[in-house]
Amino acid sequence: MQRFILGKKNLIALIGGVLIVIGFTGEWGFKNEEIAMWAFALASIAGVAPIAIQAYQALKVKVVSIDVLVTIAVGGAFLISNLEESAIVTFLFLFGAFLEQRTLNKTRSAIKELIEMAPESALKQMENGEFEEVEVDEVDVGDILLVKTGAKIPVDGTVLTGEGHVDEASITGESLPVSKRKDSGVYAGTILENGTIQIIADRVGEDTTFGKIIELVEEAQDSKSEAERFINKFSKYYTPAVLVLAFIVWLFSRNIELAITILVLGCPGALVIGVPVSNVAGIGNGARHGVLLKGSEVIQDFSKVDTIVFDKTGTLTVGSPKVAEKEMYGNNADEVLGYLSSVEKESDHPLAKAVIDYIGDAKTYTVEKTDVVKGGGIVAYVDGHRVAVGNVALMDQENVRLNEKARADIVRFEENGNSLVLTAVDGELKVLMGIRDQIRPGVKEDLKRLKKLGVKNLVVLSGDNQGTVDLVARALGLTEAHGHMLPENKAAYIEDLIAKGQIVAFVGDGVNDSPSIALAQIGIAMGSGTDVAIETSDVVLMNSDFSRLPHALGLTKATANNMRQNIIIAVGVVWFLLASVFFSKWMNMSIGMFVHEGSILVVILNGMRLLRYKLRR
Repeated sequence: MQRFILGKKNLIALIGGVLIVIGFTGEWGFKNEEIAMWAFALASIAGVAPIAIQAYQALKVKVVSIDVLVTIAVGGAFLISNLEESAIVTFLFLFGAFLEQRTLNKTRSAIKELIEMAPESALKQMENGEFEEVEVDEVDVGDILLVKTGAKIPVDGTVLTGEGHVDEASITGESLPVSKRKDSGVYAGTILENGTIQIIADRVGEDTTFGKIIELVEEAQDSKSEAERFINKFSKYYTPAVLVLAFIVWLFSRNIELAITILVLGCPGALVIGVPVSNVAGIGNGARHGVLLKGSEVIQDFSKVDTIVFDKTGTLTVGSPKVAEKEMYGNNADEVLGYLSSVEKESDHPLAKAVIDYIGDAKTYTVEKTDVVKGGGIVAYVDGHRVAVGNVALMDQENVRLNEKARADIVRFEENGNSLVLTAVDGELKVLMGIRDQIRPGVKEDLKRLKKLGVKNLVVLSGDNQGTVDLVARALGLTEAHGHMLPENKAAYIEDLIAKGQIVAFVGDGVNDSPSIALAQIGIAMGSGTDVAIETSDVVLMNSDFSRLPHALGLTKATANNMRQNIIIAVGVVWFLLASVFFSKWMNMSIGMFVHEGSILVVILNGMRLLRYKLRR
């Protein structure tokens, strides 16, 4: 029977809520006290059943929990026939437990999601030299594997033959596909966007980088135990003290009514209600402003954060490379851009799409005699002109003269963290484009707001090269910047910060970020990121709107303060009532319950203020 009742807690909470509505409707709408009394009584009895069972189970292991506090409060309310308070207290307690359990369950599928993203099969070279599809578990170190366009690379390995571009965003978070050729290293779980390669397996199974990501998430989630709520810790000592006080009063005075009065007045309904009201209001405000806060534990921890660590690609930056700078040399700009667009449409290079998107609608020309220059670019004939598109090395190979201005522009573009695309027509440089993953609009101002909210350290970690990461850090005024960081490096860095006593939040959006998101005291995911990152996180910024982050931090600080205010109000009222019982002649149970109701109304109104919270700009 106990198991059955505990398994129906959510249904009991729903029934209790309906009965409370019926009770108030009968009392206020139809002036029928009998309907109200029965409705509140049934709501109280139904609601207190699972709470009393949990209180009994806690007492069996010598723990005086919050359930004991609520059970006593409901029993005291029954003794003085205050059925409204007992019904409301049981409903709010059960509803708060439902909200907490619902948010915690979301993180439990993260590891399953990760495992489902791992490669399942591989094309393995057999003894006869042919390649056959096998389960990835059948691949051993030293096996030779074939990877075709669009396929996931099954293991960590080294390229033996072939070349292509690999999307490594799932491992490094880097937005640009990486060129791979003989002797290049590749990671399991990454995707070969074009080309065909043969690799030799260096690390397989759990030893791969992707396998380590899964392991890190598992360890981080195991190490995160739910902290006891403040009220539970408080009630551990407070509730026995009230019980002992009531018993002592009865023992010496033999006044059972006085003892019950102390017992009832010593059970603060405002304390039980105040914290859930603040939490629900704070979480509701966040939801309305595009911030998902996963429970009260998150609010408390986030409000104390002093260090925020960011992934770069897709978090501080847009996540897709675009043409950031352009210089034109000579005349006929529209005609030259048409040549460039026509040539790039013949290329599968990852920078080609950025160029085509930037140029937009342009006159299309017939491209002839296309020649792809390995490691350099592409050369073709367009409308009778020899057009070379690629890097500086290709320009040298084509004997294209670069004057002082062009060389100065190249240096400036590189210093700004750009990948260069040069275009020459008939041996003359015509266009220089700089392509980079650009910083999100407004991020710099948002970071300043975080500093004003008390964040001391702003750090960026990225799988990109150190030079590019340093450029982003300087542009945004970050405290530290670290490049060439694989997932295990990021996780180790987070652990080191925590070991030094810092309260760390990590903001990211990719699978590669999930171990760091799980390890940090507060993991924050961009809403358009992977499901794994979102489910592993404690806070989600919906629609990947970075500007919601300062609001989220300010809101959690306001909510934490609001909870403390409600606790002080609730406890202060209780001590005032208890003191009045002993040191005044006017205090009685009726007045005490009236003050109780007043304190409940005060903490509710105080908590509801959070619904109107907005961060000052």
